[in-house]
Amino acid sequence: MNKVQIEITIPHLFRCPISLDLFEDPVTLSTGQTYDRSNIVQWLDAGNLTCPVTMQKLHDSSIVPNHTLRHLIDQWLQLCHQFDTGNSETIDYLASLKHTLQSHDSTLENKVQALGKIRVLSDEYCSFKKSCFIKLSFLSLLLELVFGTEYAKLSKNHMELKELALSCIINFLPLVSLEPLNMIKDESKLATFMHLFEKGTISMKISLCNLIESTASSSKTEEVCYMLGNTNKLVHDIVLFCHKKFELSKAAIKAISALCSLESNKESLVRAGAIDGVIRYISGCERKQKNLAALGMSIIEKLLVLESAKEALVNNPNGVETLVKMVFMVCNQECSEGSVEVLLIICGDFRSAREEAIGAGVLTQLLFLMQSQCATKTKTKARMLLKLLRSKWTEESKQV
Repeated sequence: MNKVQIEITIPHLFRCPISLDLFEDPVTLSTGQTYDRSNIVQWLDAGNLTCPVTMQKLHDSSIVPNHTLRHLIDQWLQLCHQFDTGNSETIDYLASLKHTLQSHDSTLENKVQALGKIRVLSDEYCSFKKSCFIKLSFLSLLLELVFGTEYAKLSKNHMELKELALSCIINFLPLVSLEPLNMIKDESKLATFMHLFEKGTISMKISLCNLIESTASSSKTEEVCYMLGNTNKLVHDIVLFCHKKFELSKAAIKAISALCSLESNKESLVRAGAIDGVIRYISGCERKQKNLAALGMSIIEKLLVLESAKEALVNNPNGVETLVKMVFMVCNQECSEGSVEVLLIICGDFRSAREEAIGAGVLTQLLFLMQSQCATKTKTKARMLLKLLRSKWTEESKQV
């Protein structure tokens, strides 16, 4: 069956409006439109703040997994004729690649070649071949290839194999149950994870950050998320990655956001310098990355439930000034609302933060924001911050 024939079998509602391919990880915007996660994230990362289908302005760029649609697609794939005998050649070919990876008689070179073919196939149109990978249960095998070898024995060729396997894993994660990721809880496999995170290529580090992000998306991998979030060296390294080149820093900031989803991880993140790392990331965001600044702002907001996080933010020499600069963001209202929310918290608790915010021009920024086309919710918070600054200034003037 060729590509055109395969795509004709896909129901219209199962196609992403952007790629026109079968949904892999359907997520829904505030407009009610559903897209494949990778496609809509790429759209938003490019600085677009509208819904691609309706062209409505997004006052809230958050995305919510569409579990119902994903379940329907899973059922359809199981019943679909894509697994009929007419496709047995493809199934047999993938099965032979799997055998090569499993066999103790296969050389390392043969396994690398097999993974290269799997990588090419997994990158192709998703509707058929990725479904075959699921049917043949590739994920557990690939995870074992990546984390099953003691890191002391890793050669250059072993690292190449692991890099290829990791890239395939990331392609499969949106489609499958994440339970196999629980193998990382094993002490030896966690040690290998840490070694790859420290010594691996940029591509491997990005893939591992993506894997960390995935552990926070399912209750079945909550223990893994907790273990990774409380591994001090790992968290410290992720924070350092926030200062690296765009793709790695983007993956790192998303990994930190994912780890923040567990309350039990927040103390570890603050100790590792997450506040300073995120502030530096936000202040260094280029125009095309401004929507990721909003993600950074949401991380800070989540961490501010801890007094230690508030102190870290106030003590950061660029912390308050960076927040003030984000108050009036014409192209990113989510970032504006987040910065106002964070300033409300720290300006309410710290006189030094209030003084620094006023000195950095927060009053002007707030007035501009209130005169803009921002959401009513954002304007309400801006008024609350103005009222707070005015009342605190009045109180402190009387005390003097």
